Amino acid sequence: MGTVFTEIILKNGSDLVRLQDGNITDKDVRSLTVNAIVDTGAITLVINENICQKLGLVIEGTRTAYLAGGEEASCKVTEPVRIYWKNRDATCRAWVLPGGDDVLLGTILLEEMDLAVDPLNKQLFGVHGDEVVGLIK
Repeated sequence: MGTVFTEIILKNGSDLVRLQDGNITDKDVRSLTVNAIVDTGAITLVINENICQKLGLVIEGTRTAYLAGGEEASCKVTEPVRIYWKNRDATCRAWVLPGGDDVLLGTILLEEMDLAVDPLNKQLFGVHGDEVVGLIK
């Protein structure tokens, strides 16, 4: 199939709540645009320590991840992160892979944003078209 990459925007979920409450301005919301690997073998969003720090994410716990090579890794789990892909978005807790470099966009997020992988053209597409009703901003 090959590797599929896609550009996504990550925003600190707590900052978005504070923005909605009027406690901060839009420019105060910590946000990063990253190039993510679309990983149908990953469950959720996987980020590295650097991205976690730049977004100012609070660690809420740890989980055991089972990596592609079969080894186990203890990952920190963050407070909610909002993920944006084109006109779609989803919210999840990110897993912080120790020593990781890549950002992985996993299957739960693909499902939540109604996305599928086109392996021939190495891209994502909306399963039911490009328009999504009820987009959360």
